[in-house]
Amino acid sequence: MARAQKNIDSVGKRKTSIARILLAAGAGKITVNEKDFQSYFGRESLRFIVQQPFDATNTAGKFDVVATIMGGGPAGQAAALKHGIARALLKNNEEFRKPLRNAGLLTRDSREVERKKYGHRGARRRPQYSKR
Repeated sequence: MARAQKNIDSVGKRKTSIARILLAAGAGKITVNEKDFQSYFGRESLRFIVQQPFDATNTAGKFDVVATIMGGGPAGQAAALKHGIARALLKNNEEFRKPLRNAGLLTRDSREVERKKYGHRGARRRPQYSKR
């Protein structure tokens, strides 16, 4: 049973990227920060990541997506968009839970960059040891 709702909003997150999603019935147009997602994400692998929720639910070309993404780099933004689209599809139709869950698209990837520690050159990298 699909809900008869015009726009479905959701939020997706990954690393320091946050994607706000508006999902509506349409022809499959994806707009990211007022640009076409083909031009926004230059690498083919990032475009593939964004399409994964539609491929898992066989809904490619059935929904229009308008997304606003802030923070992070291209890979984190693509993963945040993927997470947000998956959550919006789930709000649209509860029957999508099983295919989305099996594809691992509903779980928020919580890995963050570890902070740099005092006296270290990076998060864990120590200064070079000198015996003399």
